[in-house]
Amino acid sequence: MGFKEDYELEYLENEAESLVFKELEDQLSEDWAKDICKCQDCVLDMAALSLNTIKPFYRVSLLGKVYAGSLTGSDYTDEVKKAVTNSIVKISSNPSH
Repeated sequence: MGFKEDYELEYLENEAESLVFKELEDQLSEDWAKDICKCQDCVLDMAALSLNTIKPFYRVSLLGKVYAGSLTGSDYTDEVKKAVTNSIVKISSNPSH
């Protein structure tokens, strides 16, 4: 038996991913981003760069999800917004395609 078979690892989730994807969607739909490439490669590069910039926010329970939902307007969500903005600017100025 392996480690993954011994534990229910599907409960381990990085809430930062949800926050980054939501923020990416919001920012890429704004007027200032209308000419930015939104192909899969660019969007995934933006998400990866953003996630590598911020601290992860892992949870393993429903209570953790409730806590993550209360982050709106916190310093952490401000970090996410800044990281996403910087990633959009950086990737759009040097796309991988």
